[in-house]
Amino acid sequence: MKIAVVILNWNGQKLLEQFLPSIIEFSQEATIYVADNASTDASVSFVKTHFPTIKIIENKGNFGYAKGYNEALQEVEEEIYALVNSDIEVTENWLQPIITLFENEPETSIIQPKILDFKNKEYFEYAGAGGGFIDKYGFPFCRGRIFDTIEKDNGQYNDTIEIFWASGACFFIRKDVFRELNGFDASFFAHQEEIDLCWRAFNKGYIAKYCGESTVYHVGGATLNTENPKKTFLNFRNSLWMMLKNLPTNQLFTTLFIRLSLDGIAGIRFLTQGKLKHFWAVLESHFYFYYSLFKFLGKRDINQFEKYYKTKSIVYSYFIKNIKIFTNNF
Repeated sequence: MKIAVVILNWNGQKLLEQFLPSIIEFSQEATIYVADNASTDASVSFVKTHFPTIKIIENKGNFGYAKGYNEALQEVEEEIYALVNSDIEVTENWLQPIITLFENEPETSIIQPKILDFKNKEYFEYAGAGGGFIDKYGFPFCRGRIFDTIEKDNGQYNDTIEIFWASGACFFIRKDVFRELNGFDASFFAHQEEIDLCWRAFNKGYIAKYCGESTVYHVGGATLNTENPKKTFLNFRNSLWMMLKNLPTNQLFTTLFIRLSLDGIAGIRFLTQGKLKHFWAVLESHFYFYYSLFKFLGKRDINQFEKYYKTKSIVYSYFIKNIKIFTNNF
């Protein structure tokens, strides 16, 4: 089974210097690509000079994560795509358990490895941790991470299970499925496009899995940190778009109304914390959502499964019931 490790890069020469060596050392089963989003630093020349075996795809602009990968993967023909952030350190034998899963389970189309924190390697990393789920109102959470509570890795998620979404930080997908789904929704630019893709795959009957036998370490926030209001805007806007596209028709408007109300509470919380830019980012995300409402209604598929969520409200569980960790609670 042929596999392509594709690293999307934008002005990330220092990250490539730091993390490409581990990928080259431990990915002998794969063809390695760097897909460059029109960097203005010396990323491309650096890779050509120091890692001549790596294939380079040069996009014509900074298209963000979604369109950046869509454009680049048109040139990649391996059976399996491994989409890997430029701030990921891989480990020995990280690919083999995932390749084995794909080979033995033809119905499994998307896989995520265990994602630990590069800066604190005993703990899970925010973006993906031990595999992702959403609640009824579209709030994502992970085994190993609920909101800002992050678990220590004690081997509690060394299993292989079905999940709802896989992290875009290290995301494996069959080429044929990616192309059938027309890739990521380029409107998202960045953030939650992988959850949208997984939801669309789920609605077509494809299975996503977490593989705890494979481990990578993620820096996280290397491109856009959590204190950036642009990230707040993208997360809130893209989450609403994702729900509008994928919610079951009979739940669409009631569920969206409740989610919009919860967003309003989150905005007020930002305001009370003195985070005015984040408060405005939430408002702006809603204005943008209303403006694009009919466009995204037109993207709805005719097939939506009724039960897409792991729990009704992770917000209620976390903030009211004080359930802070996934283990034995969901």
